[in-house]
Amino acid sequence: MRAAIGLWRWRHNPLRRTTDLVEAWVAFAALALLCLVVPLTGWAAGASAHGSLQRAIRTQHEQRVPTSARVVRAADRPVGGGRTAEATGEERLRRSVVARWTAPDGTVRTATVTTARRTSAPGTTFPLWTDRHGNPVAPPMHPDTARAHAVVAGLTAALLAGLMVETVRRLAVRRLVLLRYARLDRAWAAVGPDWGRTGTGS
Repeated sequence: MRAAIGLWRWRHNPLRRTTDLVEAWVAFAALALLCLVVPLTGWAAGASAHGSLQRAIRTQHEQRVPTSARVVRAADRPVGGGRTAEATGEERLRRSVVARWTAPDGTVRTATVTTARRTSAPGTTFPLWTDRHGNPVAPPMHPDTARAHAVVAGLTAALLAGLMVETVRRLAVRRLVLLRYARLDRAWAAVGPDWGRTGTGS
């Protein structure tokens, strides 16, 4: 709005310089890009990310099989054996257990996996995802998580596009200001030696 007002103000102003009009047009173009191109960029990036994530979810569902596992006993040590701060924090919510489940081919498997602490008692059943060979894998990504990632991707792309537009606008305005100073220096150099002399030019 400010760019449009500035463009209208300089349109028929007798004090208007060429750089003033160019600066107003630059501001107007930047405003148009911020209102049109930036949202479209964010939407395109978000839609692309959402499509890719949905395809990944479908692939995960095709390659992973849900089953139920039964806790045999507590594991001697956590899966992975790490004692980092992250592992310690996860141990408060999840626990390593020895569990038994049936693989897609019908064979019975027994291995150490992690489950929520409320389902870690011996004999308790809990949901488990495996690959086509019966090996434990992480569950497929939830659709809500995919949507959240797509929204973040779209907002990030829109923000970067907006920053690029604003950076170009600032560089253009800086260039125009330097051009004004250069013209002012040349004008001053032309009239400076005669400044203040009575009857100059008569």
